[in-house]
Amino acid sequence: MTVVTVVYGIETCDQVRKARNWLRAQNVPFRFHDFRTDGLAQALLERWMGHLPWDALVNRRSTSWRQIDASRRASIVDQTTAIDLLLANPTLVRRPVLESGDRILIGFSEPTYRALFVAPQTPVPPPPTSS
Repeated sequence: MTVVTVVYGIETCDQVRKARNWLRAQNVPFRFHDFRTDGLAQALLERWMGHLPWDALVNRRSTSWRQIDASRRASIVDQTTAIDLLLANPTLVRRPVLESGDRILIGFSEPTYRALFVAPQTPVPPPPTSS
């Protein structure tokens, strides 16, 4: 069975760009899902939140977050309110989200991607020496 890897994010995000470039460099096949052009579905958010805490998906450090009214930001207290917010503002999803098989990763970290996609190199034993 082939594992499908999908990178979710937006085209202009630097971290998404880094993740996509790294996957290409490692010859990892993947599909890119752009929130702006491909949308964001409630079922997808619910699936992610089944594996990760809801607040891990909300990018509270973004410009988009700061532009939201303070009372609206304060009302994001659980999975339901987070889903409503992210559906209304997909750019608030922390990026990239990588889904590969049953693994879901948020953000780009080369060591984490390497652990998921690159088989460890087994050391080659030195040739026997003759005495």
